Amino acid sequence: MEFIELKDVYKVYKNGVTALASINLKIKKKDFVFIIGNTASGKSTLIKLLYREEKPTKGSVSVGGINVAKLRNSRIYKLRRKIGIVFQDYKLLPKLTVYENVAYPLESYGLSGAEIRPKVLAALEQVGLSHKTRSFPSELSGGEQQRVCIARAIANSPKLLLCDEPTGNLDPKTSKEIMDVIEKINKELGTTVVMATHDKDIVNRMKKRVIVIKDGLLDGDYLKGSYKVDESV
Repeated sequence: MEFIELKDVYKVYKNGVTALASINLKIKKKDFVFIIGNTASGKSTLIKLLYREEKPTKGSVSVGGINVAKLRNSRIYKLRRKIGIVFQDYKLLPKLTVYENVAYPLESYGLSGAEIRPKVLAALEQVGLSHKTRSFPSELSGGEQQRVCIARAIANSPKLLLCDEPTGNLDPKTSKEIMDVIEKINKELGTTVVMATHDKDIVNRMKKRVIVIKDGLLDGDYLKGSYKVDESV
């Protein structure tokens, strides 16, 4: 069985805009997949469907054998415990330290301090920020802030890491460093990674599977290393 599967998925917003149409997609466990396309192509909508920020207008969305589209609102939190999410804007809490930012969602899950500490320290070590536990977001560079976001996303050992334009605010050098961290998580932890991005240089350098979305439609699905982006996405 596929880890992620979308069957005949449509998403039409209340204003009548069709964000996605007739999407059929399968992603295996431990895969690393790029979702690319122009602005407003439907990339972010697809990502939101996977963690139930949005529901499909039609079709089914399955993650780890769960039909996310039919999940009761009261059960969504259990789904999200198994999913790490990294956004373009870091969404860090400015008055909390690095350690506290990474620990925050674990506390909301009801874990004890003794359970939280090893998870937070392991996540920060994974992203190379063990020495920044007491720092505040304002004391960090953009790349370091994004690393904290990644640590927060993986602290509970999720099976799936969703990334929506995670390098959008970063310079090329820092973007490469962030992508190296995410690739390391994919390889060492076996975490499935699905990433929406505009950055053609990253896509071309990393040679992963590439899914192309154009005007809400699946415009191409290319195996690992078989696709090169020639234009801006």
